[in-house]
Amino acid sequence: MALLLQIKDLHAGIQEHEILHGVNLQLDEGEVLALMGPNGSGKSTLANVMLGSPEYEVTSGQILYKGEDVTSWAADVRAKAGMFMAFQHPEAVEGLPVVQFLRQAMSARRSSDVSALEVRVAVMEWLEQLGMDPSLASRHLNEGFSGGERKRNEVLQMALLDPDLAILDETDSGLDVDGIAMVAKGVNMVKDARPSMGVVMVTHYAKFLEVLHPEHVAVLVDGAVVASGGDELATEIDRNGYDGWK
Repeated sequence: MALLLQIKDLHAGIQEHEILHGVNLQLDEGEVLALMGPNGSGKSTLANVMLGSPEYEVTSGQILYKGEDVTSWAADVRAKAGMFMAFQHPEAVEGLPVVQFLRQAMSARRSSDVSALEVRVAVMEWLEQLGMDPSLASRHLNEGFSGGERKRNEVLQMALLDPDLAILDETDSGLDVDGIAMVAKGVNMVKDARPSMGVVMVTHYAKFLEVLHPEHVAVLVDGAVVASGGDELATEIDRNGYDGWK
């Protein structure tokens, strides 16, 4: 598999406060990387920086995507290039039906208009596969959604936008055990449909990883990667916590 994502000595922060202190990571096509660490370690910052959030500033280092330096690319340019992010706290948008939002997002991703019929058919197919209520397509985006519905709606977006790289920022947070299993199953369905898609997954829960089976686990503490390994590292963290790296 070809190298999909490479992060080189990345330093970044917000309002002159550095949060990431020289992060190095890489991911091949088709692989899953789990990013773990205690609260405040910089995991969500890293996820947002990878997707080009204007809230954060990269002060040094590089983000390479498919061999191109995308460090200075705007978030919408990265999205069109096939980078996708599922947010920890998806926002509600009153007055915007899910199917209309997805049509706009799919058209932007393809740089051409997508017909309403094509979108509706694809949405209904994926709602069925994900075990979601078909009426969700007509509801306003995340308006009145439960926590589980919001997170599964992010998985629906990932399925329809067909990314090459998906970054999941604590998609499992705020869910019970059944909800975690359902979201993880949905992510696996999308991966099965797109085997070359790489996934960077920010998570606290080893249970989530038991379903997704990451090839790599990296531990972030105080804005730096302090350990890396396979899924056995997630099991160790679940058993002993992060005290050994603090």
